[in-house]
Amino acid sequence: MNLKAFLQSMPLRNRDLFAERCGTTGGHLRNISYGYKSAAAELAILIERESLGAVTVEELRPDVDWSVIRASRARTRTPQEKAA
Repeated sequence: MNLKAFLQSMPLRNRDLFAERCGTTGGHLRNISYGYKSAAAELAILIERESLGAVTVEELRPDVDWSVIRASRARTRTPQEKAA
């Protein structure tokens, strides 16, 4: 799901709360969703986390090779994390 569709799927108040959880403003997220701004890599990660994976970093920043980071994370997980 893209960011624009994700934001439009929630009530306005929830959009602002979502933005706060991502450490930004609703206005900035709207600018990103309409393509006026690009999400910083750090913000893209927070958006993916807070959207529970509905909006992915790959969708937000296709210019970043996220497979390297994802592979690194998979290698550093503890046995308990891997079992969960």
